[in-house]
Amino acid sequence: MKPCAYYLLTFVFLTTACACSQAQEPNNAVIFHISSAHTSFPDTGRAKGHMYDKVLYSAAEHYGDSTVLIIAPKNFDAKKQVDLVFWFHGWRNNVDSAAVKYQLIRQFLASKLNAVLVLAETAKDSPDSYGGKLENAGVFKALVGDVLTGLKSKHLIAKNCTSGHILLAGHSGAYRVMARIIQNGQMAVDETILFDALYAETERFMAWIQADPSHRFIDIYTDHGGTDDETRGMMKLLDTIHTMYVSTQERAVTPQMLQANRLVFIHSLNEHDKIIANPDNFLLYLENEPFLKKMKE
Repeated sequence: MKPCAYYLLTFVFLTTACACSQAQEPNNAVIFHISSAHTSFPDTGRAKGHMYDKVLYSAAEHYGDSTVLIIAPKNFDAKKQVDLVFWFHGWRNNVDSAAVKYQLIRQFLASKLNAVLVLAETAKDSPDSYGGKLENAGVFKALVGDVLTGLKSKHLIAKNCTSGHILLAGHSGAYRVMARIIQNGQMAVDETILFDALYAETERFMAWIQADPSHRFIDIYTDHGGTDDETRGMMKLLDTIHTMYVSTQERAVTPQMLQANRLVFIHSLNEHDKIIANPDNFLLYLENEPFLKKMKE
């Protein structure tokens, strides 16, 4: 489906505003790109591109982009540590199109969290869940280091500032790179949010949940896309090991429910592409998680 004219205009504005090397300050945020050698691609696993449904997605067009999009609230304040929210897009998207299509920047800024939103490029505009280099040991840790360097170059954080809490969120095919990051990234991840994305890798998410009782996991899923069966299977596994969780309908979710439970499974009757910003679920989940602080008024 082609995006509507509003999204096209917004996309042109965002990419134009962010493409230059200097930090931009539209409204209440500083938005800029960096390039990192520690994103997913280029990677030897896609050196010859990727064939899907008899279509070749070339390495040059889809597996050579190492862009990282960084969004910091204008009143953001980090002295010793900076909390980071990483978003990973799904199939047939890129960091800029996902930011616009799912209104990620608007929702993140509306949360008024004293944190930074980071979108690291994976398979660009390709139907592919492979996470490239980010699946390898320590690469995510190096990516976090590059993000900190980028923030320091814009004088947004102090020179001795380190990473604080880290949250991972993603849609659809992002499940694989997220699962491999929590397993191999060599960075502590406090929370994982899957937006209709639990297609596989359940054993890795389970191991991470069991590794620390403070780890939070939110899974919102829809019918008939493949995530419903996998989600029910994961809940059965949690039952087997006597681990408490809450299973509910999207319309019944409340801030109190999110605040009181560390494992939340949410069934949505909405469409696959509408569960992020229609309604504003990304904002709702961010506003009611325990790790990130609000900015000072």
